[in-house]
Parts: sequence; C-alpha cells; structure tokens
Amino acid sequence: MPKERDTEMRLPSLDELFSSQEERDDAKLKRIYELPIDEIDPFPDHPFHVRDDEDMMNLVESVKANGVITPATVRKKEDGRYELLSGHRRMRACQLAGLDTLRCEIVDMTLDEATIFMVESNFQRTTILPSEKAFAYKMRLEAMNRQGQRSDLTCAPVGHKSGEKSRDVVARESGDSKSQVQRYIRLTELVPELLEMVDEGRIALRPAVELSYLPEDMQHNLVESIEMEQCTPTHAQAIRMRKMQQEDKLSPEVIEAIMLEEKPNQKERIILRGERFAPLFPKNLPVSKREDYVAAAMEHYARYRRREEREQER
Repeated sequence: MPKERDTEMRLPSLDELFSSQEERDDAKLKRIYELPIDEIDPFPDHPFHVRDDEDMMNLVESVKANGVITPATVRKKEDGRYELLSGHRRMRACQLAGLDTLRCEIVDMTLDEATIFMVESNFQRTTILPSEKAFAYKMRLEAMNRQGQRSDLTCAPVGHKSGEKSRDVVARESGDSKSQVQRYIRLTELVPELLEMVDEGRIALRPAVELSYLPEDMQHNLVESIEMEQCTPTHAQAIRMRKMQQEDKLSPEVIEAIMLEEKPNQKERIILRGERFAPLFPKNLPVSKREDYVAAAMEHYARYRRREEREQER
C-alpha cells in the first residue's frame, strides 16, 4: 500500500480574509501620490546640481503641458516630512511651472539604502559633471561601508560576502574603471575654486588628482597664481608640485615659478623682471600680461615719436 504523502495546508491571512481581491491588487501596486512640494525636502548633500538652464525651461514646458509623467521617488522621514531620492529636476520644474504638488512614489528605505538608490537613479542623467561624479561615488561607497560592505576610499577594500568588492560593484554599475572611480573620489579633496575649474574643463582629471594631494593653503595659492597668470598647470607640473609638497619644499614662490614656465602649447612671451621694471607696471597686472602692456606702451610711444618728427619737418 503506497505511503500517504504529507501535505501542508496554507491558511489565509487576516488581510486575505477581510479584504477584497481589488484591495489586495491595489496593495501590490506602487504607492503613487500627489504630495505637497512644501512637505518634500531635498536629499541631504545632494551631489547633483539643478540648474535653471535651457533644458530646465524645456522640462517646465513639458510639465505644464503633460504633467510629471515619471513619478519622483521619496521616502518618509521620522518627522513626518518626505525626503526626495530622485526627481530634484522634476520638483524644480513643478515649482517654476507654478504647481504646488509633485507626483511621487513613496518607498520604505533606510538612509543608506536611500543614498545608494539616489546615486544610481541620478546616474541616468545625460550630462554629469566631474564634481557630481566625485561626491556621488564617495557617498555611495560610504553608504555601502556602513551597510557592512567595507570600502576604503584610498586603497582596495576588503571583499563582500559575495566576494565582490565595493569599488568593483560601483565600477561595474557605473561603467568607469576601479582606478577611475578612485580618481573621481580624490576630486572631493580639492578646494571649490579648483573643482569648478575641473567642471569647466580648464583642468583635466589627472592633473586635478595630483593637485588634490596638496594642502588647502597651497591649493589656494595655486588658485591665485592661476588667476594672475591666466593659465592652468599641466599634468607634469601638477606631479612636480605634489612631489615638492611631499619633500616639504613647496611654497607660494615655488608654485609661481612653476606656473611661469612656458608650456608646449604657449607662444614665446617676453617677461620683464627686476627692480627697474617692476614699479613701471600696474600693481595688479599679471606677469603674463606684461608683454601686452609693454607692446601697448611702445605703440603709444611710437605714435608720439611720429608726431614729433612731423612737427620738426614743418
């Protein structure tokens, strides 16, 4: 006689007993609400900029015509307000369009889970500045670290339980290599003025990484030199500054001397130095502009000489 097979009976839950099928189906759907904008706070230290540029104006017109098609994502905070995870541009567009509410999906996440979600969702943007990548990568790795997925920002981290390292995960999901992720994170050590130059394309990534190892006072001295000379350091010059800093030989005078060196892409220029000429130049005139100043003075003097010669001929 065949042995009876044990069967496990599943009892319905209270929700299933006292709710309709329609209500249960609705519960499975995303929770989408029209939330008052004045109850929504931006994500703390949000690394992605929101600009009132042409793209924003186009988004405003789209919101006016069609509303917010893709809901923003928020989480509820302990104080009852909402924290915006994705949709900062959409919320700004609603504000500019004169709307009081934002169409949102409410999710249940811890702060670290929200941080990782915020970074991942904003990386879908078309254009991302180096500074945005820098702080986004740093925030995500720190969140993973707090979750027990350790990530050392200056050296290779230990492995996860899955065997994959935090930086490997970020690199795989972002498309940047592990070394590139580390370079971007180094940019967070730059003073704001130098970081802005990186965003503007005036300083390339690799020299910027070298400059990030300089102390703040030396970085500020470099900013002054850049403004005076109207040129930025090459990769080789940035490496030399970092090396001299390591040897405790870097000073404002050394930075100025390095910045005054002629670069391969610069034309030959005339620089007048010494006690004889220094008092003749305006106090705030950059050294690199002295050639133009001398040329203008010589042209003025040449016109004066021609006038004198004409008067003598009469």
